[in-house]
Amino acid sequence: MIRFLEPAWLFTLLPVAVLGGVYVWRQFRRRNYAMRFTNVDLLRSLAPKGLGWRRHVSAAALLLSLFILGTAMARPSIDKEEPLERATVMLAIDVSLSMEADDVAPNRIEAAQEAAKAFVNELPPTYNLGLVSFAKSANVLVSPTKDRSAVIAGIDGLTLAEATATGEAVFTSLDAIRSVPADGADGAPPARIVLLSDGYRTSGRSVEDAATAAGQANVPVSTIAFGTDTGVVDIRGQLQRVPVDRLSLQQLAEQTKGYFYEAASVGELKQVYQDMGSSIGFRIEPREVTQYYAGAALVCGLIAAAASLLWTSRMP
Repeated sequence: MIRFLEPAWLFTLLPVAVLGGVYVWRQFRRRNYAMRFTNVDLLRSLAPKGLGWRRHVSAAALLLSLFILGTAMARPSIDKEEPLERATVMLAIDVSLSMEADDVAPNRIEAAQEAAKAFVNELPPTYNLGLVSFAKSANVLVSPTKDRSAVIAGIDGLTLAEATATGEAVFTSLDAIRSVPADGADGAPPARIVLLSDGYRTSGRSVEDAATAAGQANVPVSTIAFGTDTGVVDIRGQLQRVPVDRLSLQQLAEQTKGYFYEAASVGELKQVYQDMGSSIGFRIEPREVTQYYAGAALVCGLIAAAASLLWTSRMP
């Protein structure tokens, strides 16, 4: 898709449109004048012979050249995907006991592990990727690294525990992001937290405080509400309902300028990760194509000059 970096310059096309209108008006005026010319023999001697439509070629090419030049002044560009250098992604996975619910086959935690590993494999290899698990507290299982095998091993080794510290997961992820070496660059690396949870926060700092901290650090938190409202889990011999807390996860994403997703099956979760990976993997940068417009204008100008010289022996 073509967009213009300085669209105000498109106003330069107005004189070109006026010039084109004047040319068309002159042609109609010339025709009317010819119809009133009573000396047909003299008219034939004055008018070029055999030009017909060709007399308009040089004018059309010149107008097109001016139109393209005017468009080029607005600096046309196309959007291009550029990989993010030093990008860091922290994957935070809820390992509370509710993740044992089997409303998602074979159960929530195994489905989450399978989809998370697919997400890891799809990320660009130049990215730093870290892993945080959270239940009653949050722990960094893998610090940001380019070693994908370490993250895969960490995902395979997830174990369940009581409670859900959603806010702590965000704070812990932010601490891990700050540990990424600068490598000579200025400022913090571009980063994002991907947080998957299925339940309500029951431990640690609040989700609101976590959203504030992530916003101040300019780190978007994209959240995934995983599971269904009909999920149940056996805790100490008692079946307990474990519905998904969509509202707090959505608010966390919105307040940090991240994205909120819902997934009620392993297939949907994989699709979420795939979409998320493509959005994290690249940033859109405008690539200016002014030189191509200038080249096209030059070609049109040469056509106008050549046609005029060939058929009228003068420059347009």
